[in-house]
Amino acid sequence: MLDGFKKFILRGNVLDLAVGVIVGAAFTAIVNSLVKDIITPIFGIFGGLPDFSTWTVEINGSQFGIGNFINAVISFLLTAVVLYFFIIVPANRLMDLRKVEEDADDKTMRCPECRSKIPETARRCPFCTAVLVADGRTAPEAAAVGTMAAARPGAPPPPAAPRATGG
Repeated sequence: MLDGFKKFILRGNVLDLAVGVIVGAAFTAIVNSLVKDIITPIFGIFGGLPDFSTWTVEINGSQFGIGNFINAVISFLLTAVVLYFFIIVPANRLMDLRKVEEDADDKTMRCPECRSKIPETARRCPFCTAVLVADGRTAPEAAAVGTMAAARPGAPPPPAAPRATGG
């Protein structure tokens, strides 16, 4: 029973999750400190101290701390803005720099005869040897026009349409 538990705990994805949660908790403390100790006071410079915790509404002797809710909403919005502009935008820029453009040979299509995946620029299917060029057009161009010719080398030509005889 303990061997199964050891295998479960020492699996890669469980360890990765544990490390992610711990790093996330530490990062949360950093972001909360940035919002509370740096960003919020900057707003206080322009509009006075942004603390609404004293705002309450009393109905039939019950007090509702609307100010605390407003503080929580403002804190959430500021945290979201800080995360977006200081974490997400730079990370997206880094990911864009790492992207490589797709190679033309990486694009594939299906052979019209054997349905195997082949390069889009192929002139002949490497699996069934079907000719993939019609009238000087590649298969995607011919398929778009409707003149796709996929014939096996050495195969007899398609039968001719019957002729009408006048008589």
